[in-house]
Amino acid sequence: MTKKERATFVINTLNELYPEIPIPLDHKDPYTLLVAVLLSAQCTDVRVNQITPLLFAKADNPYDMVKMTVEEIQDIIRPCGLSPMKSKGIFGLSQILIEKYNGEVPQDFEALESLPAVGHKTASVVMSQAFGVPAFPVDTHIHRLMYRWNLTSGKNVTETEKDAKAIFPRETWNDLHLQIIWYGREYSPARGWDLEKDIITKTIGRKSVLNEYYKKNISK
Repeated sequence: MTKKERATFVINTLNELYPEIPIPLDHKDPYTLLVAVLLSAQCTDVRVNQITPLLFAKADNPYDMVKMTVEEIQDIIRPCGLSPMKSKGIFGLSQILIEKYNGEVPQDFEALESLPAVGHKTASVVMSQAFGVPAFPVDTHIHRLMYRWNLTSGKNVTETEKDAKAIFPRETWNDLHLQIIWYGREYSPARGWDLEKDIITKTIGRKSVLNEYYKKNISK
């Protein structure tokens, strides 16, 4: 298969598996999504979804958030890890949203990425999921799968994102990045991977990845 044919196979397979695409992080508006995505750095979505209701019960908007102290925010979000940095980020971005954007989350990559603790991936998730702007946030799941599927040789998420945007049609990006995340968790995880269940990698996988898999599992 050519790269284009492999990309089409991925899109068609994922559309069959995930015609309805759930959003992994619970939220009710752009602000709560922004905070949830920030909390998800190096933390599972399941854990974030356990913690955000506790935080949002006290503050689900920037005006209420800045009434709390950084320490109070940190106490609530501690189970998500990196709490000193994340609590300062949540407090700081809430202040800026009030001062510069009337308490609203800006619909602009540059403005989002200038907020404390908000990187390109967080901005991309908010732009795609909150505002419907085509973006292709690449996390470790997508980075791993794009490599396994021989659709990128990217050494990092930045290179993989560039390749993904070049391969997949723009109108598929917002659904596709979520579908790939769900597929990675369900069928193509980093640990406990069963290639027999992973139809996409089994069909179009990079030869070196498949060879390594068979070598490891045949020798067991």
